[in-house]
Amino acid sequence: MSSRPLFAEWPLAPAATLGSSVRAKGIEREVRARLPWAVKKFVKAETGRIVLRMSEPELDEFAAASASISKTLKDIEALPVLPREAEDILTISSRERHKWLKDGRLQTIGTRTVKMRGRSKAVTFHVFDPRHIEDLLDRDLVTVWREEDAREVAQNRRRGAGKAALTRAGKGKSALVGKGRKGEHPRPKLEGWDAFEDEGLLR
Repeated sequence: MSSRPLFAEWPLAPAATLGSSVRAKGIEREVRARLPWAVKKFVKAETGRIVLRMSEPELDEFAAASASISKTLKDIEALPVLPREAEDILTISSRERHKWLKDGRLQTIGTRTVKMRGRSKAVTFHVFDPRHIEDLLDRDLVTVWREEDAREVAQNRRRGAGKAALTRAGKGKSALVGKGRKGEHPRPKLEGWDAFEDEGLLR
């Protein structure tokens, strides 16, 4: 007689995933991290839900895993947003994330350090408040920031072009002055100048 599979599911609200499949996978990893190693593989994030599938002989493990998942998901909407999740939610590049984080527009709530599998050194990165990310999304501030950055780039280019033009003009003027000095002819000898000076007319 074949065993009957055990099945349970928990809804993932949009406020938790923020419409991101990357964020949903991050929640899946968070849930798995709090389960025994042998049970982790039975948990999966699907569209709009977390699912646990196990076989009947694992009834005790299923009950314990279910309780753990329920506890983890209770406050899952407050789970900090990871960098890749923020990029996916806001549809931004890593370069934009670094720039806006540096100038304070993208606000961090701290850092997290993890030891990656296969790496000798731990990795430290900034994490974000999900409500802050949601606010940026709702107000479409990414579009505003991109427009601001585009204007700044245009202004810097105009300013740079103006400085370059002044530099070229200055160099050209210097060259003309230099050429004038180099090609300058000796002053002509004035006839009778010595007698004119002896009369004291210059005193």
